[in-house]
Amino acid sequence: MTINQDRWLLPAGIEEILPQQARDIERLRRCLLDLFDAWGYDLVIPPFIDYLESLLIGTGSDLDLQTFKLTDQLSGRLLGVRADMTPQVARIDAHQLRREEPTRLCYLGTVLHTRSDGFAGTRSPLQIGADIYGHGGAESDVEILRLLLTTLETAGIGSAYLDLGHVGIFRGLAEQAGLSREQELTLFGILQRKASTELAALLDEAGVEPSEADMLLALVELNGDDALERAGERLAKARDSVHRALGNLRLIAEDLHAWMPQVPVHFDLGELRGYTYKTGVVFAAFAPGWGLEIARGGRYDAIGEFFGHARPAVGFSTDLKGLIELAAPAAEHPLVGAGAVLAPNDRDPGLQALINELRASGRRVLSWLPGQQGHPAALGCEQRIERRDGRWQLVPMVAGQF
Repeated sequence: MTINQDRWLLPAGIEEILPQQARDIERLRRCLLDLFDAWGYDLVIPPFIDYLESLLIGTGSDLDLQTFKLTDQLSGRLLGVRADMTPQVARIDAHQLRREEPTRLCYLGTVLHTRSDGFAGTRSPLQIGADIYGHGGAESDVEILRLLLTTLETAGIGSAYLDLGHVGIFRGLAEQAGLSREQELTLFGILQRKASTELAALLDEAGVEPSEADMLLALVELNGDDALERAGERLAKARDSVHRALGNLRLIAEDLHAWMPQVPVHFDLGELRGYTYKTGVVFAAFAPGWGLEIARGGRYDAIGEFFGHARPAVGFSTDLKGLIELAAPAAEHPLVGAGAVLAPNDRDPGLQALINELRASGRRVLSWLPGQQGHPAALGCEQRIERRDGRWQLVPMVAGQF
């Protein structure tokens, strides 16, 4: 293949957004930002590129491998292209706003990943999310979960279900077993693979007491609707911090059920997304028939401390482009389904008044240019403006006539 032949190719996982999808994305973007504003969330726009340490601070290794890195020619410092906007938004809350009262922030923008790992298979998700800073109670966790589910409903995904977990359960059991930080992280990786045999071998090699090893092994099986009930029995000998985490998870699930009883809630005590920087509840949303999570989030109370203002925080994020792909046909937006209108290229004041009225109401009006090739149907025109009985009127587009 010559250079001239492959100029149209794009890098793997990088997409061009064509007109119809771009319109769908923009329409949903407006709806979701209006939704967040109605709930009291203020929009912030962090920079696309940032100092590397600011992008990775407080997140452990979770984002390091996903972040593109380059050198700043002005300062000589390492820069990164953001792979997740959460650390940047936390910095805005902690360093720029520095409020004492709870702060609700939302954001939307492109992030870039070195590898595809999202549900839409893209390396350039259009990340949208919301966070509450300054409140550490279960009530803010539940508000974020409600907003997440409402976001999915607005996007046309009305049958989503939730998986809930809590990093405090595994963290407390690992501390109780006397594991080093290195052993804990190794154990965490094995737990994510649900590799019971490998997990048992590591615990035996580390010399963990049988009763404590059994509780860590139980996390592989503690998933499903009744996981909390079974956890009360399997983890009965766990330290108080584990039981507090279980109690917190139970409270969140009960409160969410009171708000949204129609939403299925499942539990997975061994699934710990973002473990290295999350501090409490973790969650993911799924759509029936789709194996990958379509939104994720949780509590991360420690990141603000790195920016000079420790604040409890909880939030969620999802990929706007992915939501468009997954969404069933949603309830019609006022502008959806109304095809474009073809107008003559005429300065007549009456015609221009009608065009302005149609555009103000949200209709799309195109002028037919002199000498233009093709057919209006190719432009999405379903109606045209004609002068009839001395008045400009909308009439159906008739095939072969224009």
